[in-house]
Amino acid sequence: MKGILAIAGGLAVVLGLGHIVARQDGRRPSGRVAAAAGVAGEDALRLTDPADREAFRAWFTYLAEELFFRDRASLPRDVADCSGLVRYAFRESISKHDGDWAARIGLRWPPPLPPVARYQYPDTPLGANLFRTNVDEYTQFADARTLREWNSYLVSRRVEDARAGDLLFFRQLAQDMPYHVMVFVGESRIEGAAGPYLAYHTGDHPGEVRRPAVADLLAHPEPRWRPVEGNSNFLGVYRWNILRD
Repeated sequence: MKGILAIAGGLAVVLGLGHIVARQDGRRPSGRVAAAAGVAGEDALRLTDPADREAFRAWFTYLAEELFFRDRASLPRDVADCSGLVRYAFRESISKHDGDWAARIGLRWPPPLPPVARYQYPDTPLGANLFRTNVDEYTQFADARTLREWNSYLVSRRVEDARAGDLLFFRQLAQDMPYHVMVFVGESRIEGAAGPYLAYHTGDHPGEVRRPAVADLLAHPEPRWRPVEGNSNFLGVYRWNILRD
């Protein structure tokens, strides 16, 4: 599904999202790794310290929202669709946040946020292969469907129950690439605007990052894009397994 969410006449109009397999060098990552001995399934990566969980949420939402303020040419190459944005923000949230890191991802003003102490990517139990793709396999790539089915869990069918860093999934069966994901940003960490906001990549060519208000999406003229319980195309609010209790 190609397109963009645009504000017109006070309403948000979702014209499309999409999925492109990409990484920083423009090719699909092929590295795979089996679950480490003694580490299985959703337990492979887990943040048990409440401070680490809050740091992850803060970094994840900041990094997703920050992309909205960049021009298209300065986006990281692997942020080429909605799942690419989510993978990028996840990976960089658990990286070592120093000057070299900021230069690598093109972040001009790193925020004064606490680090996620448990992991410093790629120093994790899974190395660089952060995303689960089946019962015992992890890779660097995961599309929106895989992120939903293997890397997150359902929290609610109500967007009002979302917390910063949660994911909103949609499935539009009439489209070639039906699964779409948005980041629930909540309040902006970059400008003085309460929101709550979402962030996602449109997935078209060349595509761009959008940051609509939740209220705009709730008022969408096509009911299939409204994040409400009665919409069967809205799969719900999901939370990362890394944050699971």
